[in-house]
Amino acid sequence: MIIRTRLAAGVCTLLAALAAGLAFPAGAAAGEPTGQDAPKVDLVLDVSGSMRARDIDGQSRMAAAKQAFNEVLDATPEEVELGIRTLGADYPGDDRKTGCKDTAQLYPVGPLDRTEAKTAVATLAPTGWTPIGPALLKAADDLEGGDGSKRIVLISDGEDTCAPLDPCEVAREIAAKGIGLTIDTLGLVPTAKLSRQLSCIAEATGGTYTSVEHQDELTDRVNQLVDRAADPVVTPVATRGADRCAGAPTLKSGLYTDREEFGQQRFFRVDVRPGQELRASVSVAADRAVNPGYGVLMRAVTSKGREIVRGEAAGNGRTDVISTGLRYPKAESDDEDAPAEAVCLAVSHSFSAASGVKATPGLPLELTVDVVDAPSQAGDVAAFGLGRGWWLLGVLILTGFLAGLVWGWLSRWRVAVWRTN
Repeated sequence: MIIRTRLAAGVCTLLAALAAGLAFPAGAAAGEPTGQDAPKVDLVLDVSGSMRARDIDGQSRMAAAKQAFNEVLDATPEEVELGIRTLGADYPGDDRKTGCKDTAQLYPVGPLDRTEAKTAVATLAPTGWTPIGPALLKAADDLEGGDGSKRIVLISDGEDTCAPLDPCEVAREIAAKGIGLTIDTLGLVPTAKLSRQLSCIAEATGGTYTSVEHQDELTDRVNQLVDRAADPVVTPVATRGADRCAGAPTLKSGLYTDREEFGQQRFFRVDVRPGQELRASVSVAADRAVNPGYGVLMRAVTSKGREIVRGEAAGNGRTDVISTGLRYPKAESDDEDAPAEAVCLAVSHSFSAASGVKATPGLPLELTVDVVDAPSQAGDVAAFGLGRGWWLLGVLILTGFLAGLVWGWLSRWRVAVWRTN
């Protein structure tokens, strides 16, 4: 019984190791960096009345933000075009309609004059409402044009006060435009509600959310995000998957986008030569209201439909993007002229929506494909190739079964000898 238990544990351990070997691929290796236009960043700062609170290192939130901005302006790379937009900076009254229009460009997006920008920041004083949604729409307009990277960095200490223009829905609309704009958010001494809202805004565009409680944290994080804007841009290539493996578009290493409707399956073909490894990942984003509880599945299958390997992930409604990935190493061949194997990537998801929600266009899908040299070490668990067939699992099960029979027979024999003696 003990041996059988150990065998079962060993099987589980090996299977876990094999599953871990199907690691998500690193970034895309292709998609040429454009880099033709200067990267653009729009810093969007909340200047509402709550920024008077003195809870950041003994100073007000506004004072901490000003100090951080001055340091960021000094460190901004020369190639980055930077602008500053405010929300809630000008209207101190109680009229909601007016307060929700209170967003203005403090410093236009363009080549940076550090002295002029610092002078503009010095004039700010906590004033009015928190129109995050309207400010994001205007900030997206500030960054129009060009093919360089575009990034909004939103800094706020309170949730939006201008619903029903939900800032999370605004972020989804911006993402759906396909203009390559990323929104990063920072919450100053955030509440749970603010964290949820800022996280939703960031996730809708593939950005990040950071909670900040100290002035140096704010400076460091904004500096990181501005520097990140100067990184090379990889432009996704629009493609259209097929509804079956036959006729699927052939993709090379790169970054691709498509749209997939509810209940639909998309196929993409990748040629993998002996001695190469296919690494692929897919992300599906919910750019509209969906029901909680969903998943995404990516399978690598042969041209005849036999599954090679799969990757899957599930979500519970707390995120707007869900991703998974897979690896498939193809063994070396003694035949130098051996043809490439046509591997089809089948992508499906289980997002669903209530009646009244539009099914078209499909949900945004981003696919990363990378074909690299296969691992040279046999110890690479992915090279065992569990996905190439279930023969390994069958061998393990059969071995455990036979070992159990032998152990049972030995146990009965020992008991019989003991009784005889």
